[in-house]
Amino acid sequence: MSLELLKQEFEHVLQSEDPQALHLFLDQQNITEIADLVYEEPDHGSEIIAAMSVHRASGVFRILEFGMQKKIIEELAPSKVAELLNELPPDDRTSFLEDLPSNVVRELIKQLNPEERKVTLSLLGYPENSVGRLMTPDYVYVYEDNTVAQVLNIIRRVGKNTETIDVIYVINEKGELLDDIRIREFILADPTSRVSELMDDRVIALNAYQDQEDASEAFKMNNRVALPVVSNSNKLLGIITIDDILWVASEEFSEDIQKIGGTEALDEPYLDMPLLKLVRKRAGWLIILFFSEMLTATAMAYFNDELSRAIVLANFIPLIIASGGNSGSQASTLIIQALAMGEVSVADWWRIMRREILSGLLLGGVLGIIGFVRIIVWHELMQRGWINDLYGVHWLFIGLAIGFTVLGVVLWGTLTGSMLPLVLKRLGADPAVSSAPFVSTLVDVTGLVIYFSVAYLFLAGRLL
Repeated sequence: MSLELLKQEFEHVLQSEDPQALHLFLDQQNITEIADLVYEEPDHGSEIIAAMSVHRASGVFRILEFGMQKKIIEELAPSKVAELLNELPPDDRTSFLEDLPSNVVRELIKQLNPEERKVTLSLLGYPENSVGRLMTPDYVYVYEDNTVAQVLNIIRRVGKNTETIDVIYVINEKGELLDDIRIREFILADPTSRVSELMDDRVIALNAYQDQEDASEAFKMNNRVALPVVSNSNKLLGIITIDDILWVASEEFSEDIQKIGGTEALDEPYLDMPLLKLVRKRAGWLIILFFSEMLTATAMAYFNDELSRAIVLANFIPLIIASGGNSGSQASTLIIQALAMGEVSVADWWRIMRREILSGLLLGGVLGIIGFVRIIVWHELMQRGWINDLYGVHWLFIGLAIGFTVLGVVLWGTLTGSMLPLVLKRLGADPAVSSAPFVSTLVDVTGLVIYFSVAYLFLAGRLL
């Protein structure tokens, strides 16, 4: 059903003021269609969730953006909030609660039943952005001396209430993880066989205190739909499923893009964020960059004498600093992405430097030649009287100064842009904070020094 048709039918049922008809209508639609309907009818979002069966309502709620989730919870009746929170999978509930103010979290936790409250408090006890915050304690585990027939009976008994039954986890009497076995192995095995006969001891597990980005990398490298989470003593605590990792990857990508753009990561949708909070997120980096750009003015002031004697050099300042800033921004973005994808590491710094030196020389050479040819073309046009003479008799030396400066500035920009993310990574900081604006500002200042130094070499005794 198209979204427009769904919206029309929803409005028709809503106007009938028949709660049972609304319940039946909503429960007949796909969960993703209901989520789209909530975004189309935000004023009726809480009404839609309240009218659905609690199991389907939780399925819709868990795929909504945080801003919409928060709005729905604020408008729902307390009894419905309690039903919804208790029905949500522990990992999704924890993900929602961790973004709320602490006083709101305390009130919502009070509405959970004792068992769910215990699980939620346990998950919230792990560090922010840790694997422990993502895991769910709902999984199927068996012992190594169980038979295959016993395992299948366990799956039938408890599998309905677990996150996934694709993988079954083997533990010992101490609760330590021994292995994970795909359910197809049990289905195809002899019912009298023991679990120990199916084990290959090649289990891959995550530590509860690992960073969520590590989990994302583990899923990508091992092609898994779920991975077990263990304590420091190898006790099985829970599992993480692929749907949680997809959310993490999406959030990390959004944060990196925002940081690369020179702003703090936004923790809620752009249109839902209060204006003053949005300004605070952006102001910090802008102030830092503004003060950094003051160094550009200082550098130019240092070369005032040169500029007064050869005012023609001022015409090329925007060209010079833009070339260096653009090349630095390119290199920074490429290295940040490569680090995020696991394509390079800090240990590869020398290979990256060699590659960027060659890239900088080639790119700078191309741009430098274009700059030099531009001077030649303008000189020819001046000779023919088509435009005013700007360069005088020293046009060739000015052209050489511009060409070699562009080469040097582009080379310096690529080196700075590629090495700064690696340095930050080595220091334990987020490489994304070496954003394109920051690299561009740094290269602006140093680019002026390179420009006037090269110009002095070519024009000393002539214009300078």
